[in-house]
Amino acid sequence: MGQGKGISEVAYFECSGGGQVVVDRNVAYVGNMRSPDGTTLVDVSDPKNPREISRLGMVPGTHSHKVRVAKDLMVINREFVSPQLAPQDFKAGLGIYDVSDPKKPKKITDWVTPGKGCHRFDFDGDYAYTSATEDGYVGTIMKIIDLRNPAKPEEVGRWHMPGQWLAGGETPTWVGTEHRCHHPLRMGNRLYTSYWLGGLVILDIEDMSKPKFVSGLDWSPPYPWPTHTALPVPFLVRGRKMMIVADEDVTREENAPPSFLWIVDITDEKHPVPIGTYQVEAEDGRPAPTFTGCHQPCEKVTGTEIPVAWFAHGLRIIDFSNPHAMKETAWYMPTPAQGPRVQSNDVTVDDRGLIYLLDRVRGLHILERV
Repeated sequence: MGQGKGISEVAYFECSGGGQVVVDRNVAYVGNMRSPDGTTLVDVSDPKNPREISRLGMVPGTHSHKVRVAKDLMVINREFVSPQLAPQDFKAGLGIYDVSDPKKPKKITDWVTPGKGCHRFDFDGDYAYTSATEDGYVGTIMKIIDLRNPAKPEEVGRWHMPGQWLAGGETPTWVGTEHRCHHPLRMGNRLYTSYWLGGLVILDIEDMSKPKFVSGLDWSPPYPWPTHTALPVPFLVRGRKMMIVADEDVTREENAPPSFLWIVDITDEKHPVPIGTYQVEAEDGRPAPTFTGCHQPCEKVTGTEIPVAWFAHGLRIIDFSNPHAMKETAWYMPTPAQGPRVQSNDVTVDDRGLIYLLDRVRGLHILERV
């Protein structure tokens, strides 16, 4: 049990730490952070008494910390973490499962991509929009995978930032994999795609075989944090189109303060304009350890208050109804289940308005507004 303002705990579910949680028809799907745990399926029809109903493992040296569910399909990422520990026959990419009976997930097939595999992805029931490695490229690129026939996944389109295609004669202007696709999110015929220290890009996917660059925005430098998520708001805010952007508090300059949340006006999508930021009040600019600041907003946007997983500051509910002056309206700080600090990693909501807060080290909290 933790402490909060405007939020109370409904239940705590003991599980390995995870990278992502989604809820579909009263089942919470948890993408676990480390092998031997892979994906845990939890019945939350009685939210006060969550119970595990099935699970998938994951082999050493790899993980499947992301999960999406739509149209009775569960898609998980398959990614090398320590390749020297992984079985020689492990294939990285995506795992595709039939979860029409979530108590008995059935493997359909794998989609395989060369190299390290797939990191994050979006899935709408027909297509997966992935950040994946590929031979001849440096870092992950964006690939669109057709899953309408889930037994025969097929790549139908890709996009990379100029400089990534080494085999094509391109030369990066950055170090290593600093500019790489991290997290595509689809809304309409656009992909809002974070690109780590390359900022973010908006892609036109009207023709999925030929994604087109619409615009980009990069504030690193001077800001030291990588761009984690570019989340479009599916309704107008004060008559304007908006995008919520989260930087991730991981790789950053020594003595930098923790990362924070941005809001960007995309009414003119060819010229995105940052118009507001939010940082938790407890941070006063002094240096702090990594995994202290902002990480991930809830990708299911239901109103102008959005839950955000804020690493060592737990859950924060941010009101962006005035995008020039975002403010916190509620918060919840779990008691660490393991280790000295909370590490709130992901958050989602279900159709009942319940909030699911996942720690990257251990545990899932089910919460509600009061």
